Amino acid sequence: MSSPTMTVDPSLASHAHPEHRWHSDPILKVEKLTMRFGGLTAVNAVTFNCGRGDITALIGPNGAGKTTVFNCITGFYKPTEGRIGLRHGTMAVWDEFDALTASTHQKIGQGADQLYLLERMPDFQVSRTAKVARTFQNIRLFSGMTVLENLLVAQHNHLMHASGYSILGILAVPSYMHAEKHAVEKAKYWLEKTNLMARADDPAGDLPYGDQRRLEIARAMCTDPVLLCLDEPAAGLNPKESLDLNVLLRSIRNDHNTALLLIEHDMSVVMGISDHVVVLNYGTKISDGTPEQVRNDPAVIAAYLGSDEEVED
Repeated sequence: MSSPTMTVDPSLASHAHPEHRWHSDPILKVEKLTMRFGGLTAVNAVTFNCGRGDITALIGPNGAGKTTVFNCITGFYKPTEGRIGLRHGTMAVWDEFDALTASTHQKIGQGADQLYLLERMPDFQVSRTAKVARTFQNIRLFSGMTVLENLLVAQHNHLMHASGYSILGILAVPSYMHAEKHAVEKAKYWLEKTNLMARADDPAGDLPYGDQRRLEIARAMCTDPVLLCLDEPAAGLNPKESLDLNVLLRSIRNDHNTALLLIEHDMSVVMGISDHVVVLNYGTKISDGTPEQVRNDPAVIAAYLGSDEEVED
């Protein structure tokens, strides 16, 4: 694995924010997250924030607990201890975090200002209601559907609601036709954004690997997430495809103010685009800061390369 002390091309460096938004404008708060499987503690009291409009990288050696954290955030696992708060709207909703925790509810708030406890929600509600989207290390497209159809399927819930769960769609009422047109326009926007418009009518399974990666991200963005979780998005990509991925992820951050949380082993991607890096080792957080801070942290260097004591006889 590449050392976190590696030199990074300045042209790939992310645009630093004047303040650390994971402190000043957090959209996700993970507090004392612990996950045990029998006698094994996979994640041990991990705490970190993700800022609105930040790219946060969750890194660490194999077996560090990164995917377990992802699975807890996205509802696939229910953590043994800890809480995971996700905010919609203004910062004021965080004032209700303790009250929500003390209640038996999944969310609290009014109008656009909502606060969710993700650990209390099943995975489909984390995606549909809390607006957390996820891609996987192993690509999960509908390979027999066209590229365009994959992006329309991502908007299925909205279209079903607009159709009155079939009858309004069958009758082609104006409200449904408007929703359908909007869905197609959104799909076309993301096809343009990912340079896939020319392949819109091709089966998704026929795309080259790098194009499939971008399509999976486009499909996730069609759900209008407030938090996009990416599990090793650069895995299997060649250098040019990795550069294209960097451009796409920075564009999502800059143009849509979406918070991105990614697991990644490619340090050139991590250090090139991240605003914030969280490092795990054996299920415990060992570093949390800017890419520069993390790259020079002795604890991180030891975790990746081994300390002097570990290599002595």
